[in-house]
Amino acid sequence: MSQNKDYILGTNNEESKRLGLQHNVWKPYVLDCWQRAGITTGHKVVDIGAGPGFATIDLAEMVGETGEIYSIERSVNFTKSIMKLSSVRNHYNIKVFELDLIKDDLPEFKADFTWCRWVACFVSDPPKLIQKIGNMLNKGGVSIFFEYSDYSTWRLAPQNIAVESFVTEVMKSWRDTGGEPDIALILPTLLINSGFRISSVKPHIFCVRPNEFIWQWPSSFIETNLNRLLELGKVTVEWTMNVRNELKKAENNPNTYMITPMVLEIIAEKK
Repeated sequence: MSQNKDYILGTNNEESKRLGLQHNVWKPYVLDCWQRAGITTGHKVVDIGAGPGFATIDLAEMVGETGEIYSIERSVNFTKSIMKLSSVRNHYNIKVFELDLIKDDLPEFKADFTWCRWVACFVSDPPKLIQKIGNMLNKGGVSIFFEYSDYSTWRLAPQNIAVESFVTEVMKSWRDTGGEPDIALILPTLLINSGFRISSVKPHIFCVRPNEFIWQWPSSFIETNLNRLLELGKVTVEWTMNVRNELKKAENNPNTYMITPMVLEIIAEKK
């Protein structure tokens, strides 16, 4: 499978490294969420759209040897990464499934929890995804999502027109491939219609300076996806260089603040 047919953001080594950085930035917030949702030793958890497997490994450690993690991912590059990580970390409670979430039939695991981060926003049929997730859960099982609700909230202060144009291009390319960056706005309704009860909804949004660790999450996304947009023929070399230069100027300004795109944490229980 070629990268272009795989994911709009790619699955190469550069993207895997960015996803690793992203996971480390979000890890404290994710672990807190999992604990509040009730994930603990002995549980069975499905990692939906697992990527290179960083969350899969954390989940495996959280449920321990008596628990099980089912990792579903369609990318060959990423499933290989998951299997390599699980082998290196000696996690034998991880089962990897190379499947497309929409096109393929998914195993009905009857798990206790499902975890889905920045996946529903990319799929072509979110209602179908939610239905399939429900089929994988026991009655009373819990589904956890982290998804964007207002991607255009990603801004710089002082205002930076070049970075805002980047955000616009990202949202356009996203929608051109059938995804929806603001999917969290409709997720609660989709979940309720599929027999879930919404347990909690919590926003995550940060306002950070260039010297703060969280800054690396959005800035690394800009860098890798400038190259990706150019590779896909969505933008010009001149436009790409302008965005990169303007971001550099912003990073050198000690009075710059970045407001990250709003993410909703949604926890829902299957009735």
